[in-house]
Parts: sequence; structure tokens; C-alpha cells
Amino acid sequence: MVAFAGYALPVQYAPEGALAARCRGGVLAEHLHCRAAAALFDVSHMGQAILAGAGAAAALEALVTGDIAGLAPGRQRYTLLTNEAGGIIDDLMAAALAPDRLLLVVNAANKAGDFAHIAAALPEGVTLSPLPDRALLALQGPRAAAALARLCAAAVALPFQGIGHFPLLDTEALIARSGYTGEDGFELSIPAAAAVAVADALLAEPEVAPAGLGARDSLRLEAGLCLHGADIDASTDVIAAGLGWTIGKRRRAAWDFPGGARLRELLQTGPARHRVGLRPEGRAPVRAGAPILDPSGQAVGTVTSGLHSPSLGAPIAMGYLPAALAAPGTAVALGLRGTPVPARVTPLPFVPHRYA
Repeated sequence: MVAFAGYALPVQYAPEGALAARCRGGVLAEHLHCRAAAALFDVSHMGQAILAGAGAAAALEALVTGDIAGLAPGRQRYTLLTNEAGGIIDDLMAAALAPDRLLLVVNAANKAGDFAHIAAALPEGVTLSPLPDRALLALQGPRAAAALARLCAAAVALPFQGIGHFPLLDTEALIARSGYTGEDGFELSIPAAAAVAVADALLAEPEVAPAGLGARDSLRLEAGLCLHGADIDASTDVIAAGLGWTIGKRRRAAWDFPGGARLRELLQTGPARHRVGLRPEGRAPVRAGAPILDPSGQAVGTVTSGLHSPSLGAPIAMGYLPAALAAPGTAVALGLRGTPVPARVTPLPFVPHRYA
């Protein structure tokens, strides 16, 4: 267990009994179990809130890159809160539950600031209501649907990024077909009082084992997904981060969100730096903060995420490089305890996505 954003969070588990027969626990085993079967993550530290009132979608659109007004009820979208420089205040999920009623899920470390930022910009009649009494469980992996089907068959009919209310055991769950592992899966928002019963029921399914934040980090990095505070932050512009795809087609007609004018210019001229995948040689992982060196040995960037990939059996990393060095195949080096390790720029993701 580790302290994070005011919570005590599990890095890894040591399963007992029937669970131990499925997955012996530890980051490596949990990661591989998620890729092969299904893993259950407790992500209740994330910030959940309801945005409601006439014009709620338009009010959120004024703050983010995505087409929120175009979301049909029962659909959700990954989007970005931006500042006037086009930097990423946070990445979040926005789900249309009904006309003028949205569910927002934001990062735990940013939720107080995000909610204050959003609330301060809302017009009269639109309210933001945090949901501190809701838990959030993520069931991820190629066997996630099979496991969930025995408890809630209707939810398995959801398409990717679909969301809806479903009866689950003795409670009502808000279930989305989404996640942050690169695998098919579901995220279940449930009353906190029901969280233990739902988790126990899911873990009783033969495909499912518990997984902690260590595996969640390695899974998302293999999938080429950003971690706010590491790979993206308020000083990172949307285009350099490779997240220009979050700017919806309709939003590109007006660029009417914070930083829109600058991002339009960067999209036309190209950013000075790019987020890239990196494959170091050898077996040793290169961690965040390590310098990225050009062929002359000059530091030209920094590793933002790096670890040993359980799926590939080799180290992987992400970081930012000048545009001239960002093309796949470019030879660079990464500083590892003062020693340069040869590496090459590689396309993202490292492991193909397998969404529904």
C-alpha cells in the first residue's frame, strides 16, 4: 500500500486461496493476467461528479477540446481540460447520461482543482455535484465481458465507450465499456456501500484476479496512454502530446476553447517537440526523469515514463523529443545512472489495443 492524493492505494496484491491459484500476485503476474484473462482494479480515488442543468454540455465544451454537445445519451468521450496556452490541466472522461446531465471522471490528484475550475466557469442554472460516496471498479481484459455477463448480462451489450445504468447484485451500477489498459473492459461506478460486495462477486468469477496500481501503470504504458503529472501536464500542449485527435471536427471549425488559437497554429506549423515511444537496448528499465541524448551525446529531452514491459519482456519508455528526432527509427540514447543506453524511437502503442 502506498499513499497517493490522500488515499492509501494498493500497488500489488498477495492473493490467497482460489485467487492464488489463478494469479500468484505481484505486478508482473497481475499485468499478464489482465492481458490473458481479466483483472479487477479499485480506482475509487478518481474524482466523479455530475454536471447538470440546461446547457450543461455547452458549458463543459467551453473548457475542453472535445465535442460534448454531440454526445448522444449513453455515450462517453475522453477529453482534455486546457489552459489559455493550450496546456493540459487534466484529462478526463465525459459521459452523457441524459440531455443536460453528464458524468465526469477526473484524475484523483487533480480533482479538487478540476472541480473548482469547472464550477467557477459555469453559467447560472448549471451545477457541478461531486460524488464522494461513489466507488469505481475497473474490470479489464479479454475475459472481462465473460465474467461480467454472469452478474449483469445486459451490460455486456454496451459498445466501446457506451455507458448506462444497470441492476447489479442489490444495487444499481453505472457501467461504461471503457478503461485505461488497452484491453476490452468495463468501469463500474457504484455506491461505496456496495463496493465490497460487488468486488467480491467479480473476484469469485474464475477469470478474475485483483490487480494494483503497479500493473495499471505498466498496462497503460504498453498501450501508449498518458499519465497526467508524468507524460502530460499544464505545461504540455495538446499537439506535442499527440492528443490532437481529442479536438473534435466541429471544435476545429471554431477553436472556441481555452488555448484553441494556439493549438490551431501548432497544428498548422507543427509543434517543436513530440511525445514518442522509446525502446532501449538491453534489459534494464530506464525510469522517468532520465535524459534523452542525441547522437552527439547532448541532452535533448527527458523520459516521462519508463519501465520493464511484462508483455514484451523488454524495457519501454515514453518521452519528448525535438521534431527533427521524433521520427520512428531514429537512434538516440537514454541516460541510465550516468551511462548512455542506445535506444530507438518507436511508434505507439507498444502493444496493440484490443478494445471492443
